[in-house]
Amino acid sequence: MLYYKYSDYLKNKYGEKVYKLPVNLPVTCPNRLDGDGCAFCAGAGTGFEAMSAAVSVTEQLTRTRQMITRKYHANKYIAYFQNYTNTFLPPDRFRSYLMEATRIPGVVEISVSTRPDCVSAEYLDIMRDIRAMTGIQMNVELGLQTANYHTLQMIDRGHGLAEFIDAVLRIKRYTGISICTHVILNLPGDTAADAKETARILTALGVDIVKLHSLYIARNTRLCDWYENGKITVCSKEEYFERVITFLEQIPETVAVERMFSRIPEKDAVFCNWGCSWWRLRDELLQKMEEEGRYQGRCCDYLNGAALCLLKSE
Repeated sequence: MLYYKYSDYLKNKYGEKVYKLPVNLPVTCPNRLDGDGCAFCAGAGTGFEAMSAAVSVTEQLTRTRQMITRKYHANKYIAYFQNYTNTFLPPDRFRSYLMEATRIPGVVEISVSTRPDCVSAEYLDIMRDIRAMTGIQMNVELGLQTANYHTLQMIDRGHGLAEFIDAVLRIKRYTGISICTHVILNLPGDTAADAKETARILTALGVDIVKLHSLYIARNTRLCDWYENGKITVCSKEEYFERVITFLEQIPETVAVERMFSRIPEKDAVFCNWGCSWWRLRDELLQKMEEEGRYQGRCCDYLNGAALCLLKSE
């Protein structure tokens, strides 16, 4: 196995293929209250393919579920609260939205995308209680992007590494809430060493799922201005491949990998995936891994007092 696919993780967990149903809530992000948010974030956030937030949660999920069911004969779904910061709203509204999702037939999991600095016991208690009441599993998707706090500051992320560590440790206190971490491996200023260290930190913290993204540059963002004015460059495709493989080698084979390349409508970006389709890049990456004998977990040998092995050689 070159890497542990998220689709296989879901099949192992639920016994069959599971499909995500994106939900767009009328929320924003704390990082946008006094400015434009992160340097890479477009005005629409990341919900390029989601319905309008003016449409009710029930209608969004029902319409998307009907389409997916017709196309793939699906039976099980994840209600994915995707865009912006989905815990950045009053707790009673958060509970109401999640409860609405639990009433959709076939929903077996709720995934909440949020920021590390918007995770608190109050919201985790709500997720725990809904899980206990309905049996529906819970997932928190945390946007870290990189463990390099200098890069986080440069892109105006609005939080550092400490907030991410705090959020993961808090979530880990709750049984039945899994953690997915969103990472961009080729942010301006980051190196292959940053990709490696990010993987090692996620491993040490025990996250369950990783979602890797190649950097795309959306129109009408500060990152777009920097790119078009020559203030930043994007690493080569070959360099990105090496970062992904290095990252995968550092994480355990039990961690599911949801994605390795970005997806964004062509009209919304000035740069994405070096002009290639994500699936061709994936195939090329996997071929490289196979040819070089590299695979997920190959170098995951650095925890549990790894240096003590030197005593045995003396």
